[in-house]
Amino acid sequence: MPARPRKDDDVRLDVIVAGAGYVGLAAAVSIAQASPHLAIAVVDAAPAGVWQKDGRASAIAAAATRMLGQLGCWDEIEPNAQAMTEMVVTDSRTADPVRPVFLTFDGEVAPGEAFAHMVANRHLNAALRRRAAELGIDIIEGVGVSGFEGGAQETLVHLADGVTFRTRLLVAADGVRSRLRDMAGIRTVNWEYGQSGIVCTVEHERPHMGRAEEHFLPGGPFAILPLKTGEDGRNRSSIVWTERTQDAERLVSEDEIVFEAELEQRFGLKLGEIRVADKPRAWPLGLTLARDFVKPRFALAGDAAHGIHPIAGQGLNLGFKDAAALAQVVVEADRLGQDIGALDVLERYQQWRRFDTLQMGITTDVLNRMFSNDFGPLRAVRDFGLGIVERMPRMKDFFIRQASGLSEHAPRLLQGEPI
Repeated sequence: MPARPRKDDDVRLDVIVAGAGYVGLAAAVSIAQASPHLAIAVVDAAPAGVWQKDGRASAIAAAATRMLGQLGCWDEIEPNAQAMTEMVVTDSRTADPVRPVFLTFDGEVAPGEAFAHMVANRHLNAALRRRAAELGIDIIEGVGVSGFEGGAQETLVHLADGVTFRTRLLVAADGVRSRLRDMAGIRTVNWEYGQSGIVCTVEHERPHMGRAEEHFLPGGPFAILPLKTGEDGRNRSSIVWTERTQDAERLVSEDEIVFEAELEQRFGLKLGEIRVADKPRAWPLGLTLARDFVKPRFALAGDAAHGIHPIAGQGLNLGFKDAAALAQVVVEADRLGQDIGALDVLERYQQWRRFDTLQMGITTDVLNRMFSNDFGPLRAVRDFGLGIVERMPRMKDFFIRQASGLSEHAPRLLQGEPI
């Protein structure tokens, strides 16, 4: 791939990925590693280097960890990753002095293998970008896709700076408000929850010991997710706090002291004194499901295909499943001499991923509606159900394996196998 094409260059590629987030980079790296002869580029509208300023962290399930290991990224990420050694679930009101634990999960899906890790977004992105560079994938930053025209043999992809590429396959991994999805004429099913998610990092006196907690409160789930100790030796956790949108907007605009007081009421004092380490941010929550994942020479991946409630922490891991499945379909088609952008090839990817996505979307929607309320009879029913699960080890094992993404029908990369 030449350094940077000009307007009058005629550049032909096999795959263009729009979006240099984790899903887009993972898809590009997965295809390039298995089929190094394919010419691949990643195009991203965000300014160069902006990803390095991302202070958030993400939960990476065991299957995604195996995938990152196969892609040659995990060894770089692991020193900065915090394993979840335990998960506890409570159901209570904000003002309750005691929050009884209804459900606990051990932190391993196999000896020495945690069911999930918390990883700072910048470390994850850096490892994928390093691997992309090693594989010769060009990442074009600061310019987005302004339009594209599908043809029988190739698609013309126009960038905002006037450069045009020819490609056999265009992958849209440009987020839940995907412009490329709209350009392709793909409709969505979507609704808003009237909730917003508040995200911030907190520092606390005592170590978390790798324990993750999810408290179901009337306004929505409040998750405490363990982070690696900072370079300064301070104990840290990531907060994902769901509230009604009006309350969330008020909270993030409040004085820091007021915000910390509200946070402490939900966080508790079990880890000692807490302090907010970065600026809290809130974003509206909703459910968005694309009616189609593919068109001729066009495929959706990640949040462009599905945006779900964070109640189960599965959004990013669904995206990694998309990347792994799409890469496997494209690579296997290429090995058979088939057209990687043909609709019959891409429909294999759609059939593989659409039901799983729909199922997870419905599951998170039902969980959110069931737990984000203070209706007494429903509270009694759900607490009874949590208690039953707690007393059934096989059911708990099933749930933890589902959360870890380790299923027999998962793409090869998610099982720790090469394509």
